Amino acid sequence: MLKKTFLLCCASMLALASFSQTVEESLAQAKQLTLQMKETEALQQYKDILQADPGNVTALNQSSLICSREGARQKDKSAKMEWFNNAKIFAYEAMKVDVENPESNYAMALAWARIAQVSGAKEKVAAAKEVKKYVDLAIKFKPDYGEAFHLLGKWNFDIYNLSSIEKAAAKVLFGGMPAATLEDAIANYEKCRQLTPSFILNYLDLAIAFRQNNQETQAMEILNKAMRLRPIYQDDPGYKAECKKLLDSMQ
Repeated sequence: MLKKTFLLCCASMLALASFSQTVEESLAQAKQLTLQMKETEALQQYKDILQADPGNVTALNQSSLICSREGARQKDKSAKMEWFNNAKIFAYEAMKVDVENPESNYAMALAWARIAQVSGAKEKVAAAKEVKKYVDLAIKFKPDYGEAFHLLGKWNFDIYNLSSIEKAAAKVLFGGMPAATLEDAIANYEKCRQLTPSFILNYLDLAIAFRQNNQETQAMEILNKAMRLRPIYQDDPGYKAECKKLLDSMQ
């Protein structure tokens, strides 16, 4: 009996090890698909992983991030919202597993940021409040999180540029206008550039902020640096094209 129990334990341990190896291999394949700019295929791979391992935080986080990016590529508002809401669901499920996971909080913040971009005044400000909540937590749990600093910079930029109607809504929802300046946005973008120098979108947003702050020379320098970067993610070629268009308009 003891021998049989021992053999069953060994078999279970081998099965668990094999399962873990399979999941790790699948995660590596999904990551490679993302780097090959095949995000639709990568998302399906992550979903397959979640079928076998529903609490896999990495798969949940990456699924959320891909949904946010894919939603931004859609033309129809309802299609965008469907993708963004799915991004929220994946991030929520990830935080149910580990509420202090920085990537999960960043994924949730990004989903809300995307929702804000396609919402009316009141809804946009309400979404912005969620962005700030979760991006602050992402940075709290991972102080060197470059992409989170980019999102914080975008939050500062967007709050600074709210319309009068949106500012009125912000005063109600935030209990007053939140402190946000172009200088804060630029500082956050620069922090992202220091921590994650390959993140092309950050260069574009930093240049836009510089230009609005009447720092045209710095904007052009950043855009020129962006043009020398190698695209990593699916949207990077498009961001580089936007950088070139902006740079051409300034020369």
